[in-house]
Amino acid sequence: MSVIKPFRAIRPADNAKASQIAALPYDVYNREEAKAEVEKNPMSFLKVDRAETQFPDDVSTYDPRVYSRAKELLDGMREDGSYITDEKRNYYIYELTMDGRSQAGLVACASIDDYLTGVIKKHENTRAEKEQDRIDHVNTCSAQTGPIFLAYRGAKDIDVVMDRVMTGEPVYDFTSEDGVGHRVWVIDDPEDIGDIGLAFMRIAEIYIADGHHRCASAVKVGQLRRKEAGDYDGTEEFNFFLCVLFPDHQLKILDYNRVVKDLNGMSAEEFLGKVKEVMDVDEIDASKASPTRRHTFGMFLDGKWYSLSARREQITGDPVKGLDVSILQDYILEPLLGIEDPKTDDRIDFVGGIRGMDELERRCSVDCRVAFSMYPTSISELFEVADAGMLMPPKSTWFEPKLRSGLFIHEI
Repeated sequence: MSVIKPFRAIRPADNAKASQIAALPYDVYNREEAKAEVEKNPMSFLKVDRAETQFPDDVSTYDPRVYSRAKELLDGMREDGSYITDEKRNYYIYELTMDGRSQAGLVACASIDDYLTGVIKKHENTRAEKEQDRIDHVNTCSAQTGPIFLAYRGAKDIDVVMDRVMTGEPVYDFTSEDGVGHRVWVIDDPEDIGDIGLAFMRIAEIYIADGHHRCASAVKVGQLRRKEAGDYDGTEEFNFFLCVLFPDHQLKILDYNRVVKDLNGMSAEEFLGKVKEVMDVDEIDASKASPTRRHTFGMFLDGKWYSLSARREQITGDPVKGLDVSILQDYILEPLLGIEDPKTDDRIDFVGGIRGMDELERRCSVDCRVAFSMYPTSISELFEVADAGMLMPPKSTWFEPKLRSGLFIHEI
């Protein structure tokens, strides 16, 4: 049983403001990029999510003044009319359209207890230093500003309500600079709200698709506030966190490719020979560089593309060991290239599939020697790993399009 509740959203006052405010997640940018983005668009919510953009570069991103400034900026946007606060608790629908494909999620609040008890399942570990940044941001602002991307096995009774609401006029309808369309509807009918809440109570598992650090941080702020309150009844807003929930059948995971900076002391010819000892290798045309089925990989080496196929004995039913990212790690990256821990080894880098095969070739002409193109991890594989209580290797999934921050804010 999962508790998914409506909330009083703080949201942009109109469509024009929504289009100006909506920003990609805070961790998409480095500091220099974030500062340039805010200078280009002073209304961007990035100025709140990354308030270090308001300070000289010698002020640490994690300086307490940065978080205080974030709160001042958010309060200012509420005071100057950029934001409104809905009078009643609603659900919302957030639809994103990219390259002709749409996905519509329910914007709501999930229970921190569901996270703590494992109803909301994770598939990645988090790092304490990354958590602490968002803990300080959420706690200082008393608001969750970036929604967590959650997934669930589709339920027809939820689809019926959402499909009907989406026949009406959206409150926001705009296209961002990257060509992604954004539309938002409000679900304010009490019967619809009740039906959705009951439907989620019949759903046993929900999965974090993207935003593990934001989720862990929101939960820890909730626990901190419980401790500070001493006496609480579980209905307080700090017991819940902002999320957008998508049915699995609407989601598409893109490939998350690998580039490596050297060949571990081998020549290209020697390395290719080693690869041929562990996998079936064929030279291919660049047009076939992106794998079309599981357990196959593309490899770009010395200006040529190769297709690699895992051998039968390398394929296992284990939820983690059977992932393509694990097979590549276990049979090529670690034993041949010496990359024991891809989380910490600076010889490997990761390239989101949205950048295409050209980016892999470019990296091999600039700072890398070999690139590997991957077949995307599936949503069912993600569910299987999480259901088994296991964790995926780093950089296993790349979700597009990215949820925008600043369209919905949950005050705690």
